[in-house]
Amino acid sequence: MRRILQSVVLGMVLGTLGLAGGGVPTAQRVVHNARAQASAQHKTIFLLFEASWCPWCKRLGRFIEAPNIQPIFARHFVLARIDVQERGDKAGLNTPGGAELEAQLGSRTNGLPFFAFLDDRGQMLANSYRPLPGNRNGRNIGYPTTPIEVDHFMNMLGKVSPPLSPGESRLIEDYLRQQKQ
Repeated sequence: MRRILQSVVLGMVLGTLGLAGGGVPTAQRVVHNARAQASAQHKTIFLLFEASWCPWCKRLGRFIEAPNIQPIFARHFVLARIDVQERGDKAGLNTPGGAELEAQLGSRTNGLPFFAFLDDRGQMLANSYRPLPGNRNGRNIGYPTTPIEVDHFMNMLGKVSPPLSPGESRLIEDYLRQQKQ
């Protein structure tokens, strides 16, 4: 009886925390936690949708974690990651509710990585879709590699974050422009 009661209490705690069966936080919980941190630290949320099989997601992750870029992102953004589009034996990695949140934030082609910048209230400021002439839906830039994608990414950073210093902007832009496609 005691074990049953412990299981019920544990289930209630995990439910309250927004955790699914395997201990994976729900998309709602990920955003809630990011909002709390962003509000307390006066930062913008960088919400990244990715998958373990996605090479462009890995490149974006390496960019964010690069020794000269990571401190800039840590200073200006709360990074929140949501796993989507995992299949087969990795389907358990999917963040519950992640695909629905990705669609709500404007992802239309399921191209990864997809990202959105949110304010501390969870309102979207921008996403990784770059407007295209004659195409109101635009195109997901994913990891920005082409000059026009880097331009779009830098424009987004200028609009969504607390002001980056000219040196910070230059470091980010130089890193992206020096990468091979």
